[in-house]
Amino acid sequence: MEKRTFIFDGKAKQLYATDDPARVVILYKDDISAYNGIKKSSIHNKGILNNKISEIIYQKLEENGIKTHFIKRLDDRNQLCKKISVFPLEFIVRNVIAGSLARRLDMDEGVRPKNTIFEICLKSDFLNDPLINEHHAVALNLISYEELNKVYELSLQTNRVVTALFSQVGIDVIDMKLEFGYDEKNNLLLADEISPDTARFWDNVTKKKLDRDRFKRDMGKLEESYNEILIRLTT
Repeated sequence: MEKRTFIFDGKAKQLYATDDPARVVILYKDDISAYNGIKKSSIHNKGILNNKISEIIYQKLEENGIKTHFIKRLDDRNQLCKKISVFPLEFIVRNVIAGSLARRLDMDEGVRPKNTIFEICLKSDFLNDPLINEHHAVALNLISYEELNKVYELSLQTNRVVTALFSQVGIDVIDMKLEFGYDEKNNLLLADEISPDTARFWDNVTKKKLDRDRFKRDMGKLEESYNEILIRLTT
């Protein structure tokens, strides 16, 4: 598989074409940002750590019958993935109240609701990724109600597998952002990544944050926290 033309430069990853039109190479960068790019920096080895963490999670999802775009990790920074036409939407699965939800509802972080909470954000830098509901998404012709039902079911399945995986290593999955799309055979797949960049992970005893919030809140030791997750998942 030959890595060819550069396609896209994102906030944390780059996308490259290959000699197979149905496959792409995703390069994980060390760049990190928050608040829609207002706060930016570079963290040593972050891309390497996220690449390996996401590989472990996506392999576990595939083992449990959840189809993803992931094919294989090529090296420290590159993954080979199926080319996906993604919905311009982020689907947030929340198990514990944290972050923006805590602020919006004036609730304490760490409260675990009786239900799993689903939210949708429109992927738009211009609009600052606004929170929308299902009817907005359908009205914008971005997705159908039938597709939403499938996405919610896949999100629940993903949440079950990921929370079980992390529970085994003493980590609570607080919430995570998921993206979905279609491959060239019109299969609905989980795309993007699941990593400390896109999910909140807390030690289940100390409640120590092991994710991007350490950058957002100037807590320091981001590389060490990401590395701790990788070590727990591989030992």
